[in-house]
Amino acid sequence: MAYQHQSPNHNGENDDGQNRRLYNPYQDLHVPIQTLYKLPTSPEFLFQEESVAQRRSWGENLTYYTGIGYLGGAVVGAGKGFVDGVRASEPGDTMKLKINRILNGSGHTGRKFGNRAGVIGLLYAGMESGMVAIRDTDDVINSVVAGLGTGAFYRAAAGLRSAAVAGVIGGVVVGLGVTGKQALKRYVPI
Repeated sequence: MAYQHQSPNHNGENDDGQNRRLYNPYQDLHVPIQTLYKLPTSPEFLFQEESVAQRRSWGENLTYYTGIGYLGGAVVGAGKGFVDGVRASEPGDTMKLKINRILNGSGHTGRKFGNRAGVIGLLYAGMESGMVAIRDTDDVINSVVAGLGTGAFYRAAAGLRSAAVAGVIGGVVVGLGVTGKQALKRYVPI
């Protein structure tokens, strides 16, 4: 059996006066415990082809950008709704009414901004994955064209001029983001 004898006192007795042994479940395994929980630091892949690709798949891309867009938009919208709710409170309002205004404003504006940013993330991820599939390469041009297309497509219903301005803004924002990411990667060792 895997019991150990422990005697904290010099005479072999515990504080309650009884001789006891503690159970060690690993004693009879003959496996070094130190290596039992050593996990690999690099990602493991089911198929070898997956390890060659250095980017997310199109499905992971859609999920990532849509989720990040919705979450970011919801947080910003909730903050704006909070400020609007505080400003809308009147001097005679009770605390319960003020809290109700703040929560309603945060929830409504947070949902609205989150949905908009999530749709933008979905459009961007779809266009970027499409560009990678068409060009069969992953570079800055794909990201900038996807940003340009996302802005233009998102504002297309507002008219040609609005779509063109939004497309230019989307392309510039993505271009600056990619350039900043590459500069950060160059100067900050990871």
